[in-house]
Order: sequence, then C-alpha cells, then structure tokens
Amino acid sequence: MVGGLSCMRPTSNYVGKYVRLGRLMPDGRSVIFAFDHGVEHGPGDFTEESIDPRSILGKVVEGGVDAVLLLHGIAKMTYDVWGNKAALILKVTGKTMLRPEEHRYLQSVFGSVEDAISMGAEAVAATVYWGSQYEDLMLRNWFVVREAAERYGMPCLQLAYPRNPQMKNIYDVEIVRYGARAASESGADMIKTYYTGSRETFAEVVRAAAGVPVLMSGGPKTRDVREFLAQVENVMSAGGRGVVVGRNVFQHKNPGGVIRAVRGIVHDGKSLEEVLRYVE
Repeated sequence: MVGGLSCMRPTSNYVGKYVRLGRLMPDGRSVIFAFDHGVEHGPGDFTEESIDPRSILGKVVEGGVDAVLLLHGIAKMTYDVWGNKAALILKVTGKTMLRPEEHRYLQSVFGSVEDAISMGAEAVAATVYWGSQYEDLMLRNWFVVREAAERYGMPCLQLAYPRNPQMKNIYDVEIVRYGARAASESGADMIKTYYTGSRETFAEVVRAAAGVPVLMSGGPKTRDVREFLAQVENVMSAGGRGVVVGRNVFQHKNPGGVIRAVRGIVHDGKSLEEVLRYVE
C-alpha cells in the first residue's frame, strides 16, 4: 500500500477492544444474562428466590453464561459470584418506573467507563430510546460513554430500543431495524434489540445493522420455556449473534437449566428439541 500503511501496527485500544470482544464472544456468539430489572421495572419482577442477586447469579454463572450485565451496585455486592467465572458488562444508564409516565423515555447516568475499568469489566452498556422525545439527551450521553470506552479499548453494547408514546408497535420490523441501523451508525460494537416475531423479520434487522453483532433482548416472560427457546433458535438461524436475557431466565424455576439450554442453541447449534431436556 502507498506510504507503507500495510505495515502499520495496531493501536493499544484497538488491541484491547479485540481481546475483550473475544472474551465476550468466544466463538463470535454470546449468551449474556441481564439483571438490571430492579431499577428498570422494580422488585415486583422478581420471584421470592430471584430477589436475592447472589442466589440467581450463582445459578446462571454455573449454567455457563458468557457475561452478566449489571448496574454498579449489584456488580459490587456480587463480585465473588461472577468474578473470574463470567465477564462483566457494566450498564451505565438506567431509569425507574417511579417517574411520571411522560419522563420514562429518558435514561439517566448510572455509572461511568471508569467505574467499569476499576471493576474489571469487559464492556460497558448504555440504552438509547430511538425516536424518544429525549433522543438527543441520550445520544449526548451515549457519545460521552462511547468516546471514553474507545480511549480505553472497551467495547460498547448499545441497548437500541425504539420507543416513544406514539409508537404503536415497538416490535414492528421497520421500527426495530431502523433502531439497529441507527445503533450501528452511532458506533455501537454490539447491539441488543427486540425480537421481531420471526426468523425472516429478524434477518432484516441483522442486515440493517451492517455487520455489527445483533443480540436478541429476552423481553417479557413468555408463556412457556419452549416458546422462548424457539425465539432463540429463530434469532440464531436469522444471523443473530446471541442473546441478552433476563426475565425468561430468573423467573423460571430452573434458571441454570435455561442458560444451559440457551447455550446449547447459541454456541453448539443444537435444536430446540435437543435442549429441552435441560429444563424439563
């Protein structure tokens, strides 16, 4: 190449991001357990057992999750449960349902990239409600987080959620793929977004992301675990790179078994029928 560019050595932050992404996605795919629901939805989301973060995190780590996505407080009080066993993704934004309804489309600052570094995290995560009346504010925060993470060689997971009071169907493929494309163009290294209802429509979301890994948001608890695992199977066959799941794991009577079943689909390419034995 002209000027010897072919001989250029990678920068330190490029190496750091490459190494960390490799730990998060060891085969290019990832199973991530999200446990930020105490803030995002309130303790009413929890079962009697899963309200204790140490109990539920112990089970999902034993089940073989690749990473846990936590806010600072829970990460700090459970470090001995996940530390050196699963990667940490520190979520640095959040909001509560205690706010007036008209302000629930805004995520506030809940931490920093420096917090993530000091805790040994492999990545940071931040939410953007694409289409929200507060989109501009969340984008300002996103770019502060992304630029800091870039300096330190940390990947950024964007929770790309199209959402506003006038949006009738947030799972519509045209809306979801718009959000995925916006996440890609705003510099996300990984994208978490809604399942759109079928393999065919989710494949459109994956294409819109233009090569940035897309992971399915687990969403509300399904009617049964078979329905949830069928969604995971569809996502992977559509070109998705994994899942970021919460309620369909911790609200199940066998959370560790659900993680093993999800791993079987995501990492081992097993069918729904093959992995059901883990949760029966």
